[in-house]
Amino acid sequence: MVEEEACWLCGRPLGRRVEQHHPVPKSRGGRVTRPVHPICHRTLHATFTNKELEKAGDNPQALALNPELARFLGWVANKSPDFHAPTRRRKA
Repeated sequence: MVEEEACWLCGRPLGRRVEQHHPVPKSRGGRVTRPVHPICHRTLHATFTNKELEKAGDNPQALALNPELARFLGWVANKSPDFHAPTRRRKA
């Protein structure tokens, strides 16, 4: 039996479109990538600065402590793998 690959951030099975997220941003020396849904990827970058992403590193549980991201993860948990919706922009 083949195990489905899951999104690094939300843990749901991946759909047709998969993006690669650098847990430590490339601009901060990151080389490793993790598979994520496009909506999860956009939400990460709309919620956190590169400095904040670098600090959390390869630890999605640390990012999930953020109330805004925790709310997103609860909302997206039961959506289909190919679900898409507009992503809110980062607050200035």
